[in-house]
Amino acid sequence: MIAIALRTLRHRPGGFAATFLSAFLGAALLMAFASLLDTAAGADEASAESLGTTASVAGGWCLVIVVFAVTSTLSLAVRQRGDQFAVLRRAGATGPQLRRMIVGEAVAVAVLAAGVAVPVGLAGGRVLLGLLKDTGQVADGVGYAFGPVALAAGFGVTLIGAVIAGFATSRRTSRMGVKRERPRARRIAAGLFLGAAAGCAVLTATVMDGKGIDAMQTAGQAGIWGSLGLALLAPELLRLTGTSVRLASAVMPVTLFSGIATGTVYMQGIEDDAAAGQIQPDYARDIQTLNYVVVGMITVFVAIMLVNTLIAATVHRRREFAQLRLAGATRGQVTAMVAAEALRVTVTGILAGSAASLFTILPFGSARAGEIWPSASIAPYAVIAAIAVLLTATATLGTTRRSIRGPALPQA
Repeated sequence: MIAIALRTLRHRPGGFAATFLSAFLGAALLMAFASLLDTAAGADEASAESLGTTASVAGGWCLVIVVFAVTSTLSLAVRQRGDQFAVLRRAGATGPQLRRMIVGEAVAVAVLAAGVAVPVGLAGGRVLLGLLKDTGQVADGVGYAFGPVALAAGFGVTLIGAVIAGFATSRRTSRMGVKRERPRARRIAAGLFLGAAAGCAVLTATVMDGKGIDAMQTAGQAGIWGSLGLALLAPELLRLTGTSVRLASAVMPVTLFSGIATGTVYMQGIEDDAAAGQIQPDYARDIQTLNYVVVGMITVFVAIMLVNTLIAATVHRRREFAQLRLAGATRGQVTAMVAAEALRVTVTGILAGSAASLFTILPFGSARAGEIWPSASIAPYAVIAAIAVLLTATATLGTTRRSIRGPALPQA
């Protein structure tokens, strides 16, 4: 299986390399959080409770986002191989044969990625435990453990995500020669996620009104579900701006990055303002630490996913860039075209993420501060938007410049 994975990455770089990186980072993140459950087995009751809360809440959301990331990058990899699959179909390959090939390659890459991620997950778990000790949530004498729960989470979730993604993309490929989109399932999933976001938002503004910091439980979920739902609607959002839907895979991580980061940072800011001068429950500091740990680690993961996806998508356009140059376009004109596309992608993703964050900010502000639109500085939002622009521009323009370096046609 490892040989299959290495051969796949060597002969089909681009999208499959992006899938490997997403699976690797996701497995490392999951192992880091899941190792806290291994650690909790040998800890005192109070420490075990803090460890379990951090692992279950943060790890649960990491699970959802990791599966989403692996599915997204694998779908990109399959679309990039459309011509190859079309040739295989004309040569007599059946739908089941293509599905077995795609799923097999996805599983092999996922297993290899999870194996490589073990040392990173182990180190990440130690960092998390140290953070919890520094904030007084875990006793200093608790020893770190990295065992079966961490390994099962890392390998199991990554493998399941790869299988789900492989079957989803292979069914579409084997049925239609790759070119025609079947958006129904994607739109249904988006509707379910947005419905969950709306439900959590309503619960936050009504049932959790007056419950203090506990309102974060539903408010945080609302923003993440909303970000996932709007990310799935990336093709529809791009059509509204007149941008090619082939760039939808780039809009998704921008939406997740800006939505999750904005919602969590402003939610914690509202809580800090509301809690000033009040006596807080013992677990308030735990939740504050948890929020910043979650937003930090997940945001880093999504940021890397963003760069990863953009590089893979841009590298795949080398042939298009060469054709434009053969038609008379200069390197500067090609770069300017890509820059304009990157700007539209970034603006679309930031606006979608901003809308998703409102599922968290507005109901939590109402429940915690009694204000539908709580007063808050625009500075954190500006920083998040600037990071999204910087990541998108760096990944897209840097890869484009490398792709168009040299002559349009290789020299004999």
